[in-house]
Amino acid sequence: MNFEIPEAVKTWSQFGHPIIMWILLGTAVYALYLGIQIQRTRSADKEHRKELIKKNFNSRHHQVGSILLALMVLGTIGGMAVTYINNGKLFFGPHLLVGLGMTGIIATAASLVPFMQKGNVFARYTHIALNLVLLGLFGWQAVTGMQIVQRIISKM
Repeated sequence: MNFEIPEAVKTWSQFGHPIIMWILLGTAVYALYLGIQIQRTRSADKEHRKELIKKNFNSRHHQVGSILLALMVLGTIGGMAVTYINNGKLFFGPHLLVGLGMTGIIATAASLVPFMQKGNVFARYTHIALNLVLLGLFGWQAVTGMQIVQRIISKM
């Protein structure tokens, strides 16, 4: 049995990965905002800290981070799958390599959470550094990804 994907699905599926990744870039910026608010809560005076704790930044940061981790891994796999389905190969280049590296970075940053919960300051600073690198790479990926999208559109 030979399963053939309809051409319309193959064509339009190429835009799912970029759309998801742009949404995730915005989500990553929001996660950064929440992380900054957690740090602000930690360093606030007693009265101000009570007000900030009510806003539940810690829980929201964990939830957004979990969603970001899951969708980033799935988005990376999906982007690679769609590229392979449409072209019969992956294009070995900076966009692919940086995307795979980003997937490793976000997984590593997430793996530090149990250590951070136990008060490990080194894990906290490593988590922050990894996620700042991730955000910088994400911005670069957005630019190179749009170049790829423009190439795809020009061939349509």
